[in-house]
Amino acid sequence: MLEKIIFLIVGLAVGAIFFLIYAAVKRSQDNRNILNSNELAKKIIEDAKAESETLKKAAVLEAKERWYKKQHKLETDIDSRKKEVLVLERNYNERVMNLDKRIDTLDRKDANLQEFEKKLKKQEAELAAKRDELNSAIEKQNAKLSEIARLSREEAVQILKNNLRNKARNEASREIRQIVEQTKNEANKLAAGILATAVQRFAVDYVSESTVAVVSLPDDEMKGRIIGREGRNIRAFEKASGVDLIIDDTPEAVVLSCFDPVRREVARLSLEKLISDGRIHPGRIEQVIDKTTKEMNENLVRIGEKACMETNIHNISPNLVKLIGRLRYRTSYGQNILQHSIEAAWICGIMAAELGIDQELARRCGFLHDIGKAIDHEFDGSHAKLGADVARKNGESRIVVNAIEAHHEEVEYNSVYAVLTQASDAISGARPGARREMLETYMKRLNKMEEIANSIEGVNKSFAIQAGRELRIVVDPVSVDDKSTAFIASDIAEKIEQEMQYPGQIKVVVIRETRQSAVAK
Repeated sequence: MLEKIIFLIVGLAVGAIFFLIYAAVKRSQDNRNILNSNELAKKIIEDAKAESETLKKAAVLEAKERWYKKQHKLETDIDSRKKEVLVLERNYNERVMNLDKRIDTLDRKDANLQEFEKKLKKQEAELAAKRDELNSAIEKQNAKLSEIARLSREEAVQILKNNLRNKARNEASREIRQIVEQTKNEANKLAAGILATAVQRFAVDYVSESTVAVVSLPDDEMKGRIIGREGRNIRAFEKASGVDLIIDDTPEAVVLSCFDPVRREVARLSLEKLISDGRIHPGRIEQVIDKTTKEMNENLVRIGEKACMETNIHNISPNLVKLIGRLRYRTSYGQNILQHSIEAAWICGIMAAELGIDQELARRCGFLHDIGKAIDHEFDGSHAKLGADVARKNGESRIVVNAIEAHHEEVEYNSVYAVLTQASDAISGARPGARREMLETYMKRLNKMEEIANSIEGVNKSFAIQAGRELRIVVDPVSVDDKSTAFIASDIAEKIEQEMQYPGQIKVVVIRETRQSAVAK
């Protein structure tokens, strides 16, 4: 029994010793693991620091590379702009030199014309002197023949009566011609007085023609907001408005480009609203453009109603009123079409008052004569025919429809109101300051028209008049008969259509006449 107790005590002592040894070994192993963990953490931290330094250096290098590329692009753009400026300067200098040469040529032509006129006057005086000599010789021969013939009293009386009768007829025809000429001169003076009175009583200023609009920005950072991330804002704006948005190096400004003036105005107003609001994203852009479009449609009606009230014209269809409002944003050669229509209406009414006919109907014809220009970019055909169709569909009278359709002589006149409409349109468009065109282009077009006319056989002279809208041609009456004038007019019109580009229409008028004159002393 004692041995078992001793054996148990010895076993417990051995177990305690082994447990102490195991605890000591475990503690040392844990200490080693802790040391290894600290070393690993230090290594990870050092690796992270090295990697962050590497990424930082790579980011700096990438930023520098982008900066250098942007700087190179800007320098390239500056060089290209400088080249464009040099080309424009060279073209301007060439145009100035060409203009100086053209002026010198015109001066030489003027001097030649004056010299030619002097020669013609001299030749006319010589012809008059020879005619006097011929008449005196004829009288002498008649006197000698009467002496030789030895006529009877009755025969002499009869011959005398016939001579007196012929002389009376010649004097009467001469008197009639003088009366006709005097009447024409008085009529021309009266017409000129009426036209001058109409022009003086009403003349307006015009807005210059343009296909772009400039919108000011508060700062250049706004350009980036307008462009948007990856250009989504500018794409959404151009798609919704149908207008090209040009963002260049111009400080604090962007450009809107579009040939439809109403659409360009809607885009300008929408962009200004977006800039002032500050919220620029595709959804907001579409919302603002839709709202501005509705406001513009209402504004067009207000503009049309105001123009009708200004011209004192009533009972116009709402569809025509809206089209009249669109004319506010339509120009031709720098002339605002709505102001041109108002001016033509008043001129037409003033002339009608001078002639004692219906003034309101005349104003209506002049006011609506260019209504087709509000839709001529949407449909095929001339603006005169389009305007006549629109007026006919909206209940206008036959007189007004004919005045609209005939104001460019595409159809025949059916009333005096159509003639007054054409005259008022020509006066408003041709008066000084109403329209503008580059001098070089204008002179080239006129010279080209005259060259085409002079290239036709039988043409003596040609004159481009009414700002290039009409070409008058004088033909040789000996080599060209009356039937050939129609063929010459059609040939010249066909050549002009094939070889030239011009706005509107050009009327070709061929004149063939013979003149005889005598000087009585």
